[in-house]
Amino acid sequence: MILNISKMDTKDLKQLATKLRIDILEMTSKANSGHVGGSLSVIDILTTLYFGEIDGKPILKTDPKNPDWEQQDYFVLSKGHAAPALYAVLAELGFFSKEELNNLRQVDSLLQGHPVRKIPGVHMTTGSLGQGLSAANGMAMSLKLDKKPNRVYCVMGDGELQEGQIWEAAMTSAHYKLDNLTAFVDNNKLQIDGFCSSIMNVEPIQNKFEGFGWKVIKVMDGNDTDQLIEAVVRAHNITRQPTLILANTIKGKDVCFAENKCSYHGVALSPEELTEAVKYLNEKLEKLKAV
Repeated sequence: MILNISKMDTKDLKQLATKLRIDILEMTSKANSGHVGGSLSVIDILTTLYFGEIDGKPILKTDPKNPDWEQQDYFVLSKGHAAPALYAVLAELGFFSKEELNNLRQVDSLLQGHPVRKIPGVHMTTGSLGQGLSAANGMAMSLKLDKKPNRVYCVMGDGELQEGQIWEAAMTSAHYKLDNLTAFVDNNKLQIDGFCSSIMNVEPIQNKFEGFGWKVIKVMDGNDTDQLIEAVVRAHNITRQPTLILANTIKGKDVCFAENKCSYHGVALSPEELTEAVKYLNEKLEKLKAV
């Protein structure tokens, strides 16, 4: 398949991901709460899915003016604590006003700490880790039964793979040959208490999913939109089995003092840190525009 990114080329996607990182930092800092590290590692995946196109068609079909559109594709953020990344994307698309980002985690606000279905554009309430792939399976199976062409995407965290339900769901995906399901692992190698390999090693992830009957596509730099789009193209060509895109990412990506540090898993930046991080990201944005 020939790549033809007509809605946004990969340069535009990189710029947008940088802009959305600023949104993530500002909304969590305003709330003084939220999961920064994993939101920054996963934002390139979400940007690619929601804004990228292949051969003139959106990767993930959606309609902000009609959230119940029957022809849409479906997305499950199984690692629901990375909700700030999803909220930044949905606001950018126009599912709700960007002003809502200022109310993150506030009492009675639309945008709580984890995604809930009352939010326009959210297809599954998540937060209890390990459940998202099961929900994605149900969506994919339903679409198959109805003979619909819609696709389902699911993003999991690597630490989340420590949950046993993930592997029950992985077995189910392969058994029912859900080739309309593409799952991602945001493989940033850290969880709240430290390195996944030290707490409960989940490697070798690729071999395990392949053993369950999945096609696995490894992305060496999961924060690079070019590599992510190439992986999605390959995934769309797989038949009679589900596909896992194993994306090696960096926790806290593009906030130098937070990169690869579990201490930034579930905390907002201080005002001083926010100023430093936003300054760097704005400078990066200008460099990307100049290329």
